Amino acid sequence: MAESGRIRVAKDKADLVKALISSDGGYGPFQTFADVIVFAAALGVKNKKRVPFEEVSKREPAPIRLETFISMGYDTVIKLLGITETQNIQILSPNEEEYENQRHKIFEEYANGGLEILQGELRGSIDYSDTILLFLISDKDKKNEETGEFDLRKFLN
Repeated sequence: MAESGRIRVAKDKADLVKALISSDGGYGPFQTFADVIVFAAALGVKNKKRVPFEEVSKREPAPIRLETFISMGYDTVIKLLGITETQNIQILSPNEEEYENQRHKIFEEYANGGLEILQGELRGSIDYSDTILLFLISDKDKKNEETGEFDLRKFLN
C-alpha cells in the first residue's frame, strides 16, 4: 500500500535513482529525485510497463513527500495517470485517502517500470546523460521509421 502523502521508490532501484541526480557531486542528468521519478513514470507509461514492487527504499531516496511533486507541478502527471489508468474521475477526489493511495500506487508502479527500462539501457554506461539522450533519439528515430515520417534532419551534417 502506498504511504499517504509520499511517493515511494523500489529498494532495488534506489542506487539507480541516486546515480541519476546531479547533486552531491554526481553527474546525473536530473536535479532531484522527483525529476527522476517523473521521467521514469513517463517512460513506463510510454512503454506500457507497470511494475509493482514489494520492498521500498527506506534510506536515500526515502519516500518522497508529495509536496515536492506539487511544488514542481508534477502532481498533474500523477493525477492524469490515475484517470487514464482507472477511467474513473473519482480518483481525483482530494478528500478520499483510498483514491489518493490508488493514484500514488499507479504512479509508483509506472515509475518502477520506467526505472527497469532505464536499468537495462544504462547497463555498462559511464555517462548516463549521453546514454539517455541517445536512447531518446533512437526511440524517436524508430518512431519516425514506423510512421513513415520523413525527417530532413538526416541531411544536416
